[in-house]
Amino acid sequence: MQFRQAAPGDAAHVVPLIHSSGPAAFDYVFAVPGHGDAQAFLRRAFVDGAGEFGWRNHVVGELDGVVVAVGAGFGGETKWPFTLAAARQILGHYGWRHAGGTIARGLRVEAVIPPPSGAMHYLAHLAVAPAWRGHGIGQSLIANLLAQARERGRRQIVLDVATSNPAAERLYARLGFEVTGERSSRLANAQGRVPDHRRMQRLLD
Repeated sequence: MQFRQAAPGDAAHVVPLIHSSGPAAFDYVFAVPGHGDAQAFLRRAFVDGAGEFGWRNHVVGELDGVVVAVGAGFGGETKWPFTLAAARQILGHYGWRHAGGTIARGLRVEAVIPPPSGAMHYLAHLAVAPAWRGHGIGQSLIANLLAQARERGRRQIVLDVATSNPAAERLYARLGFEVTGERSSRLANAQGRVPDHRRMQRLLD
């Protein structure tokens, strides 16, 4: 298993994985009839490179040269750069007519899945290809992201997990993360329903 910085050419493999890390929330925000599904926007943002969904924010895991895992780790200092990048990408993808509604839905989701603040180091978009789940790749991915956080001097590591994904929560618990809170969600539209989420935290030595 090898980990490396993502690249624009990884989009075909990586974007479906990013989407799989939170499909209901992504669909709720980014699936707009007439403008493609959520993956269409995620693909544009990934190739663009900037912001939360850009390739520069992601690490990929490879087996025999094939991308089978993806994840991201970032801190509270990214809030405004990521917000501006997302606004630009949304406007470019959806146009003025639909950009406002998309941004509004994204802000509503942040009430359930808040971005990091202060000294937090946030893990996001954690995903392993279905055929390789249960082989320890998720654990290796998180270990790699924690090593990067440690190199940056980060100590407070946080992530959010949907209550509808108990397998992921069990993995995070085995890796030392503890639930620190839960946020309920009533967010739903014809494209998706955002589930309740639990915040989990681990402190690095």
